[in-house]
This record gives sequence, structure tokens and C-alpha cells, in this order.
Amino acid sequence: MTADAQIPASDADAEAEAWGGLLAGSYREIGERAMRDLPIYNDALGVKAVGFRWFNSTTIGIMVTPWFMNVVMPASAIARDTSGPSLRIRFPAGDIEFTLSEVGQMGLVASCSLFSPMFQFADMVAAWATAEATLAELMLPADSEEAVRRREPATSPIDRRNFLRGVLTERCG
Repeated sequence: MTADAQIPASDADAEAEAWGGLLAGSYREIGERAMRDLPIYNDALGVKAVGFRWFNSTTIGIMVTPWFMNVVMPASAIARDTSGPSLRIRFPAGDIEFTLSEVGQMGLVASCSLFSPMFQFADMVAAWATAEATLAELMLPADSEEAVRRREPATSPIDRRNFLRGVLTERCG
């Protein structure tokens, strides 16, 4: 994956989709080899790379598996600046924290867990829709009219627990 910001948008998005497909392949292999017999594995789901695109000179998307749903990106271009096991990345909606880990042949990947385990999803349609809605929310600028309408007036960096509970997308009365 190149971090060259000069890549034409269509080529960069195609490259991002390809990386997501390769990552999905790695997770399919991990699922078959190591996860299928574990109690956290939801047999109703499969592995799907959702919404992979070029964002801030890197690839971003959501990985859905039978055991988790994570926002993921290759960490190779961003991990050079960090020495710890996690890093904060700025998105239009705000900052979120990613954990760094090795994923098979893919190398270092930055992940932000959204769901694990995945038993609240009855099928891939529901999981896929949730992944797409989450990515759309992440890319919604924090100061946009839509984002302001959806949350309390006082904002702070995105806390993963609040993000998952919907605190950042609902008005609390």
C-alpha cells in the first residue's frame, strides 16, 4: 500500500478495495483454521470487507467477521510515528483510538473494535448495514449541520464506548 497522496481517487479507491479484499481473505483463513469452533463464532455470518476507500493517504474500511466488526486500516504508513500498542486517528467525526496488531500475511493492521462477539446480528444483511452506517457516521464532519443535530451541543473526541452506545448520535434529554 502506498501512502502517495498523488494517486488519482479512482485508483486509490480501487487499491483500498483490493487491500480490504486481501484482508478479508486473511480473516477467512483465520476463521477456518482457528475461530470456527470457538463459542464467540456466529455461524450466521461470513467475512466481508465493507466500504474500503482511500482516506488521508491510507486505506480505511470496516471488516465484518463471525467473531468481530472492526474499523481497520493498514498501519504501515501511520505506525512509524508511534511506539505504543495504540494510536489515535483523526476522522471527520473526531478522533478514535486504534490498536495495532499483526494479521497473518497482511502485516501490521490498526483496528478499532465496534462489536465482539457478533451474536446481536442475525445475518450478514444486518451486519453489513451496520458497518455501512458506522462508516458513514465516522466520515460525517463533526461540525456539519447533520452531526450537530444528532448530538448534544458539547462535543469531545470520540470515545469508543460512547460511539457504540449511540451517545454521539442521539440527543440525551
